[in-house]
Amino acid sequence: MMTRIKTAVFGAGFVGRVHIEGLRRLGNVEVYALVIAEQDDPARLGRQLHIERTDSDYRRILEDPAVDVVHICTPNALHVPMATDALQAGKHVLCEKPLALSTAQARQLVDLAAATGRRNCTFHNLRFYPMVQQMRRMREAGELGEILVVQGTYSQDWLLYDTDWNWRVESAVSGASRAMADIGSHWCDTAEHITGLRISSVCADLQTFHKTRKRPKGSVETFAGKTLVPEDYEETAIDTEDFGAVIFRMGDRTRGSFTASQVSAGRKNSLQIEVFGTKAGVAWNQERPDELWIGQRNSANQILIKDPSLLLPAARSYADLPGGHSEGYDDTFKQVFRRFYRSVEDPSAAIEYPQFADGLRQLTILESELESNRKRAWVDVPA
Repeated sequence: MMTRIKTAVFGAGFVGRVHIEGLRRLGNVEVYALVIAEQDDPARLGRQLHIERTDSDYRRILEDPAVDVVHICTPNALHVPMATDALQAGKHVLCEKPLALSTAQARQLVDLAAATGRRNCTFHNLRFYPMVQQMRRMREAGELGEILVVQGTYSQDWLLYDTDWNWRVESAVSGASRAMADIGSHWCDTAEHITGLRISSVCADLQTFHKTRKRPKGSVETFAGKTLVPEDYEETAIDTEDFGAVIFRMGDRTRGSFTASQVSAGRKNSLQIEVFGTKAGVAWNQERPDELWIGQRNSANQILIKDPSLLLPAARSYADLPGGHSEGYDDTFKQVFRRFYRSVEDPSAAIEYPQFADGLRQLTILESELESNRKRAWVDVPA
């Protein structure tokens, strides 16, 4: 019999609900408690989602000894206080990215997690797509050769208009960066995970196209808010970026570039990454997750369609369905959760997921990008 683990989810917006659905796919995890703001009616949402305990004060949930694990799916400014209190209450913690608003805060969380001995995860889930794992395993097997070039983009359009609004545009809530922190960090984590290399220096150019936005007078959920009328808004100054472009070095030889955009018309959630080595190249697009392009210099290129039986052995466990059966964004949640909860249940289990240290790593890159943009110069990324 598997241990029954009780989990509390803090936040029930877009990503919080995906967490809840993914947790319920595991079988041995009960979504036992939910924390949301009082104005969102916790009791009503609890009944709707069939969650036993609800509250507007997360501290009361942390006092419950039945809670084993906490998932933090709230706006960014709440990550550090919630994670700190959860660790000190003896809970294991899985936190959405970015882990914190600064490297100093993130380092404190890394140290606290080590001191408490609690399992900890920063939710960089995009590395858990089967074809991303296939790219990584091809590199490990030497099939790509020495990595020369890494390039791509993470492009969305949900903040294209000045009438588009979300808490992420407010630096007081989301932090000093928006596009680079929200989606650029995903791209960088994916690039480092695939290549096994670390970004060592950056040259960044950030742009805020909408210096002001029309803030809705009521709340707006992520990826929503396209049906409001003019009298529903108030003009608000914006100090977070809509777009960023970065060229970077990975050590002495490997070079790369990427863009992160939330104003690219028609691109809904397009993370594209290309990795070119001395033997072969590979390319993948999150909007076509089951396809992997493999490029050759002297023979025909290939499109590999996801099929566990055709993946390298170390990548197979990231695909649960047979060929022809698509696995997408919500499946990456299941794959992270499966590995995280295995380590919660079994202290001797291998750590096969990004930890708080990985969240600190991405904040280190982010702060270097922000410094580069301010200085209009190359900046070294601390090791």
